[in-house]
Amino acid sequence: MAHPNQRAVVHPTAQDEVAAAGSELIGGPMGRRAVSTGGSRNPLRVVALVLIGMFTLGMAQKAPCYEEGWFFGATTQYSHACYSDIPHLYGSRGFADGVIPYYERIPDALSDGMEYLEYPVLTGLFMQAASWLTPNGGAQFEARIYWLVNAGLLLVCALVIALCVSRIHRNRPWDGLLVALAPALALNATINWDLLAGALTCAALLMWSRSRPALAGVLIGLATAAKLYPVLLLGPLLLLCWRAGRWRAFGAATAAAATSWSAVNLPVMLPAFEGWSKFYTFSQERSVDVGSLWLIIAQRSDTGLESVNDYAIVMMVLGCAGIAALALAAPRRPRLAQLAFLVVALFILTNKVYSPQYVLWLIPLAVLARPRWRDFLIWQACEVFYFFGIWMYLLYRHGEEHHGLSVGGYQFAIVVHLLGTVYLCVLVARDVLRPEYDIVRRDGSDDPGGGVLDGAPDAFSLRRRREAPVSTPSAYVAWGAKPPASPAPHPTAFRPEQPWPADSSDDVSRET
Repeated sequence: MAHPNQRAVVHPTAQDEVAAAGSELIGGPMGRRAVSTGGSRNPLRVVALVLIGMFTLGMAQKAPCYEEGWFFGATTQYSHACYSDIPHLYGSRGFADGVIPYYERIPDALSDGMEYLEYPVLTGLFMQAASWLTPNGGAQFEARIYWLVNAGLLLVCALVIALCVSRIHRNRPWDGLLVALAPALALNATINWDLLAGALTCAALLMWSRSRPALAGVLIGLATAAKLYPVLLLGPLLLLCWRAGRWRAFGAATAAAATSWSAVNLPVMLPAFEGWSKFYTFSQERSVDVGSLWLIIAQRSDTGLESVNDYAIVMMVLGCAGIAALALAAPRRPRLAQLAFLVVALFILTNKVYSPQYVLWLIPLAVLARPRWRDFLIWQACEVFYFFGIWMYLLYRHGEEHHGLSVGGYQFAIVVHLLGTVYLCVLVARDVLRPEYDIVRRDGSDDPGGGVLDGAPDAFSLRRRREAPVSTPSAYVAWGAKPPASPAPHPTAFRPEQPWPADSSDDVSRET
């Protein structure tokens, strides 16, 4: 059955000047055949093949460490920017010795100060399953194979992310190319296990976009069992369902998330509470670390910032209050992806640590929130700069000759990362306040990834509604927007972004 709010498929090279310019490398802007449902140029196939190619390049970038950097000379993995937690934790967290995570303590000789595995339960299961697939053959051989096994599993997760992004907005399948071509994804994909939570989160957003809130909630709960940040998505869902009056959908998603999270965690939490709680106590007790604004403050003021948890919580709460005000007072109800990106970005900006792989949390959300090639690439350039900056800083700290990036240089890299993320947040917030700048809504769409929210009139808003004349379409009244005097043509290549909407006929029909 056709989607009631379906729009014509968007040609990125006809809407985005950067995409059009880049397409000259492969023969120029693609035409109608590029978005056909079959053939070798099907968008999903192209996205999958491009992602596999980029992922392979990212693995090749780790080759110097695979040969010796992880095992001989601590600085090699920093000078070649090929560090990964995966081979190191295979031995230091007891997987090589058959230690059962959460139930058994890590032997003191291996633990690096850790008594239990410091990862959430579903990530721990993922790590354990990869160790079962790793054959015996000596410490270094096993560590290499363990990394390869994890890389294969993480490639599947990356494919799920890219394909879900291609399908969440039905009329924008080519947006998945932004994920597939993201340089920060290729560089950071095999540093840690963050892609697992990202895949579950994107699958949840896909299910929500198909008006399946209960299944979306199940996936949010599983994603939260793999990493903490996906639970933040319940905040945007609360605000948008409140504004649209879709309380049943929100209740179903929340209940399903709590149920699936409990189903994964309770079998470990009840018999092995101390091991299960290690992730949460470690997160709370962890001091200010790399990549955060707090590290700059601590280094500049020469203080340990003992109350950093309180500061971070206060900033997070204030930021969430601002996002709530934005969501409830915007002239038109924001899209789910926009609020999801803003709240996760806020969590990253206020957190006391920013490991380079955390960028994987934001990549799919950034593409869904603002699929604009220029802005996405600017942000990615900032993240790539930070990626190399942190390894050069660690080389400076741990190398005997202090080659690499000094403290001041690394602080500059952190500032670049922070400004790049803030830049994208400002653009997304502007799109919320001025929907005519939202590229996803240029064809008159409401929220293609909103599921039950797509096209729904407002039930509550902090914005004061204006009385409209009889001839005013109800869709504009519900969203608090002023309709154009006459329909505007659909946007074409290289034209300035036009006031929303370009064509309101479908919106009027479904609202009346």
